[in-house]
Amino acid sequence: MRLINPLILLTPLALLHHVSAAAQLYSTWMADSMIAHGVTATRWYDVATFHRSIEMVYNATSSPTYLKYLISQIDAILHTNGSIKDWDLTDHQLDNIRVGAVILNLYTLNPLPKYKTALDFLHDQLVNKQKRTPSGGYWHKDPKYPNQMWLDGLYMAEPFSAAYTSLFEAKNTSAWDNIILQFDLVEKHCRNQTTGMLYHGYDESLKAVWADPKTGASPRVWDRAQGWYLMALVDVLDWFPTGHPGYAKLRGYLDTLAKALKTAQDVKSGGWWLVMDAPYPGMEGNYIESSGTAMYTYGLLKGVRKGYLSGDVVEGYGKVAERAYGLMTERFVARNGTNGTLNWEGTVRVGSLDGNGDFKYYTTVPIVENSLLGLSPFVMASVEMEAYIKAKGV
Repeated sequence: MRLINPLILLTPLALLHHVSAAAQLYSTWMADSMIAHGVTATRWYDVATFHRSIEMVYNATSSPTYLKYLISQIDAILHTNGSIKDWDLTDHQLDNIRVGAVILNLYTLNPLPKYKTALDFLHDQLVNKQKRTPSGGYWHKDPKYPNQMWLDGLYMAEPFSAAYTSLFEAKNTSAWDNIILQFDLVEKHCRNQTTGMLYHGYDESLKAVWADPKTGASPRVWDRAQGWYLMALVDVLDWFPTGHPGYAKLRGYLDTLAKALKTAQDVKSGGWWLVMDAPYPGMEGNYIESSGTAMYTYGLLKGVRKGYLSGDVVEGYGKVAERAYGLMTERFVARNGTNGTLNWEGTVRVGSLDGNGDFKYYTTVPIVENSLLGLSPFVMASVEMEAYIKAKGV
């Protein structure tokens, strides 16, 4: 049953403030609900993204419950010597790397040798074992997607790569250069210079059925792919050295995307469409999708809080995020009437470039409940929104 809020006419800030005072913050409420629903400990990227959201809740609350949960989840996928259970050495895909960022966070809190062993292994799998395009970009998946880079992969690999480099080889200029290269290649091939938005991926070999004959780009702007990219930018900037010329590049990429998202926000709802490029917003079959909306809310709020976004529009981004957050708490947060937990609605199951990557493909993929791919960014967005409200003194 959908959460019916009698205070829907209040502003998003006032609404969140009221809910926070009367019950509990959405960050902990949704996180606790998903833990209660049950999450199987795996190294797969959707679970690792949920772990990232729990990490943020722990940082905000200092509650040992969340730290214990993370430790139990990660320890369940590691052997005592630090090797990762059920790892297939023939399977090279960036989705496998996402768990590294979670393990690295635990290592900073408790530097056990097994965590360092796992980190070194994942780093080696990424920089030495992952195949690359002729220009040096990581294949999204080997052997299934040769010479293809997807926006998704930047979030799976680069926050971990940046954190690892910062902690263990901070003076390795070539490592920092390699991280920037991954963003540069996506910008070169996937950025629409007119709208400022990015297509889902590109094929450097130009062989994929969907590849643009000049750029190799896929044909559509898919909200969640662009959300992964936005989150990669704001999370990599946490670690990237400000004196490296790549830092200014990342800030510029973020500014351009943020401006595009501000323009693309749906005027009526405050969310963002599943397929975002013209003429598809508002078209039959398209819809306001919850994972992209959550990712954009998180990325914009964090960009404002950390000072990564610049210019006169910073305050405008806060307003954009407020509207989106109000939509999410009203439309996508659903309350279980039997036990008081929350469910998360409106997230598309998957988005791939297996076929022709057209509008029909994206809009015919099923929507699923309690998808960690949408629920986790909502928890992250909630942590940021709660910090935003506190900073404003509301």
